[in-house]
Amino acid sequence: MALRGSLAGLLCAASAITLAACSGGAGETSADLVGKRVDNFMLTDQTGFGHELGYHSAAPAVVLVSYKVGDADSERAAAALAELNDKYAEQGVQMMLLASSNDDDRAAIQAASAELDIPVLDDNLQLVGRSLGVTKANEAFVIRPSDWTIAYHGPIDASFARGDTDASVAAAIDSLLAGEAVAVAHADVKGAAIEFPDRGRAEEFAQISYSEDVAPILAEKCMACHVEGGMAPFAMTNYDVVKGFSPMIREALRTQRMPPYHADPEYGHWEGDMRLTGEEILTVVNWIEAGSPRGEGDDMLAMQDFTPPEWPFGEPDLILTIPATDVPASGVVDYIDWSIPNPHTEEGKWVKAVAWKPSAPEVLHHALSGWFPEVRADGKGFSWNTALGGYGPGGEENLTPENTGIYVPAGGSYTFQMHYTTTGKAQTDETKVGIYFHDEAPEKILRQAQVADFSLEIPPGEARHHETAYIDIPHDMTIFGTQPHAHYRAISSKLRIQYPDGREEVLLNQPRYDFGWQREYHFEGQLKVPAGSRLIADYVYDNSEANPWNPDATQNVTYGEQSWEEMMVTFIRYSWDDETKDSLKEEYQDQLQAGILFGALDDNRDEELQQAEFRNASNLAIMKQNFALLDQDGNGGASRAEFVPRRTSCATCANAAGRAAASNSATHD
Repeated sequence: MALRGSLAGLLCAASAITLAACSGGAGETSADLVGKRVDNFMLTDQTGFGHELGYHSAAPAVVLVSYKVGDADSERAAAALAELNDKYAEQGVQMMLLASSNDDDRAAIQAASAELDIPVLDDNLQLVGRSLGVTKANEAFVIRPSDWTIAYHGPIDASFARGDTDASVAAAIDSLLAGEAVAVAHADVKGAAIEFPDRGRAEEFAQISYSEDVAPILAEKCMACHVEGGMAPFAMTNYDVVKGFSPMIREALRTQRMPPYHADPEYGHWEGDMRLTGEEILTVVNWIEAGSPRGEGDDMLAMQDFTPPEWPFGEPDLILTIPATDVPASGVVDYIDWSIPNPHTEEGKWVKAVAWKPSAPEVLHHALSGWFPEVRADGKGFSWNTALGGYGPGGEENLTPENTGIYVPAGGSYTFQMHYTTTGKAQTDETKVGIYFHDEAPEKILRQAQVADFSLEIPPGEARHHETAYIDIPHDMTIFGTQPHAHYRAISSKLRIQYPDGREEVLLNQPRYDFGWQREYHFEGQLKVPAGSRLIADYVYDNSEANPWNPDATQNVTYGEQSWEEMMVTFIRYSWDDETKDSLKEEYQDQLQAGILFGALDDNRDEELQQAEFRNASNLAIMKQNFALLDQDGNGGASRAEFVPRRTSCATCANAAGRAAASNSATHD
């Protein structure tokens, strides 16, 4: 169960900033809450999707209703809110339930809301409910996005009121839609109590120590980036800097933007987990809300040198310099491929890790590396024959598990695919790549594949568009890591596994996908995947004007390499359990790769491809036009058996698959 409030505290009187968290204290009434400002937050709902309050800035109203799992009146309130949602959704009103009770974890919320169409937000640290001033279930808060203040606090309707009143959510919404003041802005609510244990502990939390409690958290979880010359926008060099940026730090924690490790803590355990624990978040947030007091003790941020080394594991065994590229201030930069001769011409090498040092990371959208058995005469070219990893915004070095490596034969060339984007400022990038080799040949081979959908299509203006794809696992494998990849319109990503017995499990959930941080997540202890399992990727895209990163909400978006187009690729890096350096299983790779396109197209997962499932994909147009040839039995669907032998050698499709996914053999038969 997620931590809820164990170290939290709230101190308003001493706060150096005006916080919505200062509302809702002991003794405050409904009337006191009306007019209070509500600070931004992001919480995850019952489906694993993240909801940020600030996203709804263009909405006429946002309605939050406190909710308690298993409470009969709360279930009745949920039904009443669903009816209001049916009435007002087309007018842009956003309605959500807020589950803040310590008694309710994510599993309980999911079970209770299985049939509910409105989001139930998991306020697992109680930060949002506490800052709003929630004290019981069924309290409705109607928020005015134009100034983010509470326009109404009271019952959903008279049946939830304590005493006679004309107050209701519908009346409040109607007033906001009409641009009028809410006539009855507050009234008492009847409902089951929701306890917030940390209320009333202001004096205790005013004593949170910067030196002993806060600075060590920042040093461990933030200083990899927040250093001089680091990728963060400011360096946490001392207490004064931290205090000055404390409102930003608080907002980044409440919206879960930082640290940039966006895995849902409800699922999976990860090596190198950068996330703050629940206790750490509460410690830092409540220290900030207490005014960020300096207190006694040394300032470890000022005393220690957190500057990272030039290379993560010391001097690399091989450093390759990718030719300098001039990136203009504007326009489109096509993908650039390079072929750099392998200096090791007498013996092969086993790659242990690859580190990247772009000189202009602002313009480097991504870089991918591989090996090819030839040196291209013009020095250019890229191949997926052997995948060595890559670099993306916020990315780290490409690692391999213990006693596992990637074999690079003697000779040939290291190949690189470079994708640059313009930023309004002309820059030149000269990326250096540091490669580390194993001293002795490891036993296991690290391979790479992908769950991808090359036929995605996102209609213009659609804010919650779902795409799915899968691959079937033909033999026992052990997965080292996984990395979701999409572009600006992706807002949520999930990777599930369906075991041979039909049981499903979420492996990685990103409630809010962030294009700015391309990170691989490494399974703690690695993940054993038995033969017959299926890996399922689900992505949600936002092609509406509400998405601040959307290049153009009027476009029908399809798969493509440039950032204004879209991708859906979940990489996996793994080893076959019974493959060793002395016993290669290339046939396993062929079997896995053969199913990628089928799993990309089979959106309803019925083991047959309907003509409609080919959708927009121009690279599959021939198949769509000649669907009758695939559907040999004429039943309206092409089974896997019908599809495989009649696939043609589609160069465009193979190229799309290869470029989109760093697989060892991303071609189609």
